[in-house]
Amino acid sequence: MNIQASQGPDARAEELPNEAPRPDDEFAQLKRIWDPPRGIHFITVVNNTYVGLFYIGTAFLFFVLAGILALLMRSQLAVPQAGLIAQGTYNQLFTMHGTVMMFLFAVPAVEAMGVYLLPNMQAARDLPFPRLSAYAFWAYFFGGIAFFCTLFFGVAPDGGWFMYPPLTSTQYSPGINADFWLLGIGFIEISAIAGAIEIVVGVLRTRAPGMSLDRMPVYCWAMLVFAGLIIFAFPAIILGTLLLEIERAFGWPFFIAEKGGSPLLWQHLFWFFGHPEVYIIFLPAAGMVSMIVPTIAGSPLVAHRLVVLALIATGFISFGVWVHHMFTTGIPQLSLSFFSAASMAVSVPSGIQVFAWIATIARGRVMLTTPALFVIGFLFIFTLGGLTGVMVGMVPFDWQAHDTYFVVAHFHYVLIGGMVFPLFAAFYYWTPHTSRRPLSERLGRWVFGLIFAGVNVAFFPMHITGLMGMPRRVYTYPAGMGWDWLNLVSTVGAFLVAAGVALFLIDLLRNFRPSPDNAGNVWNAGTLEWLPSGDYANRSIPIVRTHYPLWDQPRLAEDVEAGRYYLPGAPTGGRETIVTSPVHAEPQYVVQMPGPGWAPVLAAFFTAAFFLLLTVKLVWPALACGVLAVGFVLRWLWDTDPGRTPPVDIGGGLTLPTYVTGPMSHAWWAMIVLLLVAGTLFVCLLFSYFFLWTVNPRGWFAAPLPDLVWPAGAAILYGLGSVMIVVAGRTLWRPWTSRLALAAAVPLLVCALGIDINAHLQSGLRPQDTSYGAVVAMFLSLQGFYVGTLIVMAFYTLARSFAGKLDQVRRGTFDNTMLLWHFATAQGLAGIAVVQFFPRLVGE
Repeated sequence: MNIQASQGPDARAEELPNEAPRPDDEFAQLKRIWDPPRGIHFITVVNNTYVGLFYIGTAFLFFVLAGILALLMRSQLAVPQAGLIAQGTYNQLFTMHGTVMMFLFAVPAVEAMGVYLLPNMQAARDLPFPRLSAYAFWAYFFGGIAFFCTLFFGVAPDGGWFMYPPLTSTQYSPGINADFWLLGIGFIEISAIAGAIEIVVGVLRTRAPGMSLDRMPVYCWAMLVFAGLIIFAFPAIILGTLLLEIERAFGWPFFIAEKGGSPLLWQHLFWFFGHPEVYIIFLPAAGMVSMIVPTIAGSPLVAHRLVVLALIATGFISFGVWVHHMFTTGIPQLSLSFFSAASMAVSVPSGIQVFAWIATIARGRVMLTTPALFVIGFLFIFTLGGLTGVMVGMVPFDWQAHDTYFVVAHFHYVLIGGMVFPLFAAFYYWTPHTSRRPLSERLGRWVFGLIFAGVNVAFFPMHITGLMGMPRRVYTYPAGMGWDWLNLVSTVGAFLVAAGVALFLIDLLRNFRPSPDNAGNVWNAGTLEWLPSGDYANRSIPIVRTHYPLWDQPRLAEDVEAGRYYLPGAPTGGRETIVTSPVHAEPQYVVQMPGPGWAPVLAAFFTAAFFLLLTVKLVWPALACGVLAVGFVLRWLWDTDPGRTPPVDIGGGLTLPTYVTGPMSHAWWAMIVLLLVAGTLFVCLLFSYFFLWTVNPRGWFAAPLPDLVWPAGAAILYGLGSVMIVVAGRTLWRPWTSRLALAAAVPLLVCALGIDINAHLQSGLRPQDTSYGAVVAMFLSLQGFYVGTLIVMAFYTLARSFAGKLDQVRRGTFDNTMLLWHFATAQGLAGIAVVQFFPRLVGE
């Protein structure tokens, strides 16, 4: 549908969809529908504004807690041979500091800002899956608090935030400390992926009419690339943690060299996630800077399109630099040259952004506000970190500086400069959007000064101690090495940073008062998040014509507040927003969204409980919690049925449907994103198979292969199962035929997996004996997970059919089941091809 038919994005400013006065009770009804619940029920809220604030507050709590751990470590290292902290305790503090900062602060913090800001920047009422956002937050909150509390019971992880085997294998780490890391952060992986799905669909499908891709704010582009990095990077760490935990729990030797495994496999999987992780953190921060700089300069961003291309290029190149962390592991010289070049190349798009920001500042008239100071501090510190990054990207230098304090200095300059400073700039910049009054400019300057001075005093000397040979990850050091006074200076700097953070907390306590009646656009910014708003977001959804609508359309805020644009009320009688086309942002339909409910909170609680109970070996209670988590997820999905609401008038004579299926549906897009995650996970498992084969090619195929009749039979059954799903989809208008076809597909899927497993068992394959057996068993286990998931989804789909919630029109549930079913079939066939035919191809 083309919005220009009634009111195009290029129309004159005075032509509005709803020029007539709106009904008196329309605005009151809109506010009533979007009001949050009261009392204890407030925690069931799903509005992005509240969930985003919960998210940001929790992430900052973990930042403070991890900072306290850093102060304890710096106190231990202030003088040589100190006895403040024992070695074992120091290892736990060191591991938890890195883990909490990376997994519980950095990624959740930037994701939280996205949850809060994106709908406002795009003039949407909310993200398209508000309960998914709430679930992601509560899983993170419950699990994160429990994970941090392991410190108080002496069972915190102590193998470093990178958890390298064999030091974290059962032989050297027999306790449950490592298990808390491997299983305890499972909720973070789930939370991050849930957030990425929400962000991708939200950015591409819920923009304001007229906000085509070339008019989209830079921050929205940054969050889109951020979500893409999570989709393609997080599966590697998910697989790595699964393999290491299974090795510890069941003895499957993925990383044990004497049984054909390789500890380097962990490093490849971990750093394939770990280096894009740096840009997962940096790119949203860069996006925030690209929003703040034009405002403080009073001028549009220079080279807007180049900045967008630089964001995309950074995300793409970041996947080619993971071996940057493995230069000293004996990798072939040609590979080192390639990855060293990639490490250099990734600095080019970052440089483009830096020069664009500097040019914008130079072109405008800068107001030296607190956000401006933090942006300038970011440019200085991040640039220094980038320069040392180029140094460690050179192989000969990295061989000398690897595992020294030079590397510690480098990545703290990059991470603090590239993420923490922009985040503080964002706090001061967007607080007036949330609070009745902004934060104090006077205190803000002190906060900036203390943090800026503290970071440089703390971490610059570490370059010198590193070049002087001080190794990282040590809890003490001998006197007389020349490191004494430098470590003392670094400790003083750490406490300066802490003083700045403490002053910021005081400022928050004095001035931060969350309220829908916020302080407003105190900076005279030009983007949509500064429109008048409430719990319902904007009174009406405007048409976007430029990058800076508030600057270029002077009456926009007044017209939006008067309801003169699209969707000025609640035509469906509930919460809704407009879904637009992914490229040109043309209105396609109105999506009805759920309100508050306990199901996401309880599903998150039992998800976190599942992982934590597994960690302490309480298997049956863990399984019970897993079943409850799935049950509550299905419960909230059951409530999302929109019924047969007729098309609604959104204003300007534009009538839109309230339910669509197929590629136009936002739910279809969410399933496609989830399948990209699942496909990447399978590709990482394929990489593991072939990597271990290259490590031990002669002795790799440790068991005789089953007769080909068995894998052929399994493949035929997988195919027949998908055929039955196609039949079920084409006969939805005949309910009993469709139900029988769907029910028949289930045993075909189960039998296909059973034949495949039995064939390997009959051939004598035992996963405990060799890494080959372990990886083959992992293929079968992963397929078994999808089979189990599809059984649940099939019965859920049948239940909706019997309840009258599924037919040839309202078929979204079936379409998602069908997509996952075909994926599982394709994965099963690919697994059979690799495990059964590749060994025969190479002649083993």
